[in-house]
Amino acid sequence: MSDLWQRLAEKKVLDAPLRLEIEETFGTRGEKALTALDSGRIKKYLDFFVVQGRTAEYIVDDDFCTCSDFMFRGRTCWHLLAVRIAQETKTFRHIDSWYQDQWEK
Repeated sequence: MSDLWQRLAEKKVLDAPLRLEIEETFGTRGEKALTALDSGRIKKYLDFFVVQGRTAEYIVDDDFCTCSDFMFRGRTCWHLLAVRIAQETKTFRHIDSWYQDQWEK
């Protein structure tokens, strides 16, 4: 699996073989991560990455996510995978504000 991340870091492009490998390695979680990436649902604020899920937005910070899959099951969720892929390929929407500021308005 570390080879996958190394190749993605070197290529900086999510080509068909890498997409297939992500889907084969991570199954449904990989598919959901790629779908979120393809539909532009990963945002990088000044303080956090935020991934729009089906029912809510989830904050991703380093190896932490606010979703229930991560919080209660203690495993890597598709939101973390999506952010990792987005970081390597620079395919996220940059929001030039603090995520926390949107709640103060």
